[in-house]
Amino acid sequence: MKEFLNALPRFLFFTGKGGVGKTSMACAVALGLADKGRKVLLISTDPASNLDEVLETPLSSRPTPLRTVPNLEALNINPIEAAAEYRERVVGPYRGVLPEAAVARIEEQLSGACTVEIAGFNEFSKRIGDDDEVRTYDHIVLDTAPTGHTLRLLSLPSAWNDFIAENTTGSSCLGPVAGLKEQKQLFERVLAALKDPEKTLLILVSRAENIALAEASRAAEELAALGLTNRYLIINGLFSSISDDAVARAFLEKSRAALEAIPRTLAALPTTTVPFRPSGVMGVQALRAVLEADAGVRDADDTDGLEEALSPVLARTTSWPAFITSLEKEGHGVVMTLGKGGVGKTSMAAMIAAQLVQRGHIVRLSTTDPAAHVSEIIGEGLPNLKVERIDPKTETSRYVAAVLEQNRPVLSDDDLALLAEELRSPCIEEIAVFQAFARTVARGEKEFVVLDTAPTGHTLLLLDATQSYHREVAKSSGDLPVEVAELLPRLRNPAFVKIVVVALPEATPVHEASALQDELRRAGIEPHGWVLNRVFALSGTRDPVLRAKGLDEIAYIEEVVERYASRVALSPWIAEELKGSRNLRGLMGENP
Repeated sequence: MKEFLNALPRFLFFTGKGGVGKTSMACAVALGLADKGRKVLLISTDPASNLDEVLETPLSSRPTPLRTVPNLEALNINPIEAAAEYRERVVGPYRGVLPEAAVARIEEQLSGACTVEIAGFNEFSKRIGDDDEVRTYDHIVLDTAPTGHTLRLLSLPSAWNDFIAENTTGSSCLGPVAGLKEQKQLFERVLAALKDPEKTLLILVSRAENIALAEASRAAEELAALGLTNRYLIINGLFSSISDDAVARAFLEKSRAALEAIPRTLAALPTTTVPFRPSGVMGVQALRAVLEADAGVRDADDTDGLEEALSPVLARTTSWPAFITSLEKEGHGVVMTLGKGGVGKTSMAAMIAAQLVQRGHIVRLSTTDPAAHVSEIIGEGLPNLKVERIDPKTETSRYVAAVLEQNRPVLSDDDLALLAEELRSPCIEEIAVFQAFARTVARGEKEFVVLDTAPTGHTLLLLDATQSYHREVAKSSGDLPVEVAELLPRLRNPAFVKIVVVALPEATPVHEASALQDELRRAGIEPHGWVLNRVFALSGTRDPVLRAKGLDEIAYIEEVVERYASRVALSPWIAEELKGSRNLRGLMGENP
């Protein structure tokens, strides 16, 4: 890591999927540069930022000097608060003028992930677009870079005209741009700086895991197509062990296999590896250990208390047999697994479906997983089980084509390009699969339906706010399908739909899952329970590094039990490949 610090440009942007260590790496690099005598500003635009926690310093939206690190200042931009301010700026003039239902529709259209990111990008732009402020620092480090969707959106000429105010197609994420028209020149300067390799380095952070590497590769390709060609890769948390422990050997082999299959886009990049750390990176001392490649491994004697520390926590969790019994109580209905990518939603859905079948129920297991590997996971030979797939790409392509065709006669080429970009936003895929999703949910009236994904609260509230899916949400004409009209009431019925939130016992996955739960609660939906997956504390490992990891997990298990859910099941990290219902029992802590 130290060699990486030697010749860096002024702007350093970190990106990668949740839980890979973006914040830790951004903080370590900022600290290393400050220790070299450089004046550094570290900025986070992550809605669930734990920058304060990592730096052990209370932060605000203004640069705060770190008392223990000369030359380093940090600030937290809260994009959710920024989005709320923009939302009120847009909606405020209409309060008392338009009907309440219309105001609610506008508010929800401006509540999506895209709106939050654009609002955060605007606040960030005020910093790096201000020449006087930029000259104050040798380096500006951004934890959580803007996505390709946001950069494409802000590069379109029509984003700065009156398209938002005048169009009749509706909008789920572009509203704030109309409120930022006076800042067009600022945004153009920022976008130019992002694309200048002499000024900006994009740092992709990943773990040695197939899903994380695939996500980093997609981001690299998308941002390169937009002109961000100066890229670097950090593989964080690379495990190594000389232990003869079976769990350690299996974990090491999985990491090696992922790196051997690394996407070509990433294989060509300059790369730094950072050792696996069993505990989180909290505080200046831990950040300096990252720079020194010190994994912070404890002596074996220090992990002897794992079982003793785990015991009282386990007493407050729900056993898997009891968890499955709570899901099958009504004899039919819908079970959905919800969570960020890479936490094991598909595996959990397959295991729950297998357990319900083995208890004598008729079950339909449905997935929107692009890889469609749920069939391979659950295997064959289970009676009363039907596996099906909703293809998001097919549904989205059909939906986008219909919307563009409908609007082609009434929009200019520039406005049509802006609409096309809106239709590439993360919100659209969920909306596009709604009809197929709603049809599948309706089948829960007669059988069990297990879905390995669920729509966000924002998408559901778009439906609720408009009460006209086709006209306002789907942006097309026609009558509202019965299944869609009944979807939200069904989802709000906890006896009919049981949502299972899946996370890993680590800081970022737990906090992101909590944010997803808050979104569902905004839509009037209360999750049934949580599953914490890949718990090393339950793996039976004797490797001191992995046992130390298990000790670190206990704090996050306690956090979930105390703050987020009354029904929490734990699933151990297992070495076996998840293929077939017999192996899936390992997720319940049972021997296959």
